[in-house]
Amino acid sequence: MTSYQDQDQDQDQDQDQDQEQGQEQEQDARVAPPKLGGERETLRAFLDHQRATLALKCAGLTDDELRRRSMPTSTLTLLGLVRHLAEVERAWFRRPFEDQDAPMVWSDEIDFQAAYDVRASTRAEAFAAWEAEVETSRRVERAADSLDVAGFQPRWGEEVSLRMVMVHVLLEYGRHNGHADFLREGIDGAVGA
Repeated sequence: MTSYQDQDQDQDQDQDQDQEQGQEQEQDARVAPPKLGGERETLRAFLDHQRATLALKCAGLTDDELRRRSMPTSTLTLLGLVRHLAEVERAWFRRPFEDQDAPMVWSDEIDFQAAYDVRASTRAEAFAAWEAEVETSRRVERAADSLDVAGFQPRWGEEVSLRMVMVHVLLEYGRHNGHADFLREGIDGAVGA
């Protein structure tokens, strides 16, 4: 049987949890995707929401915390994910639709693993590159007449539609934001978003 004192303590804990969740939501400035938007508007909004989720997962952490590995044998870190997603943005928007010969951000060859080497990397360097690539991607998408516009994906040696690219990059973010959830929780216990 539960005493009144136990019930009061439970209520206090519930109020503390509600207050903490409210503070988290105040810090979460992500814009929710539309519930009834058109195809392009919805893809754009979900992609931007996923981009904002990555930034939120890294918010408030030091360079050392962003470089913290998930486990000793892994190269997976939050900073590595930011760098990798800068490569993804370049490889899927800039290269097919603007400059097929643009070099990758972190390697002279197409080596997506190079982005995970964060030993000498900083938040400032990684986020500057990622934000620049995101802006290029947004510009490329907005300039296209439709989602049917095709670009040449040099990695595959064939044409891809902007629709396919947006879905592919959205899936990349979804997958890697799942990694970011676990990485962030391992650093400071933060969950959500």
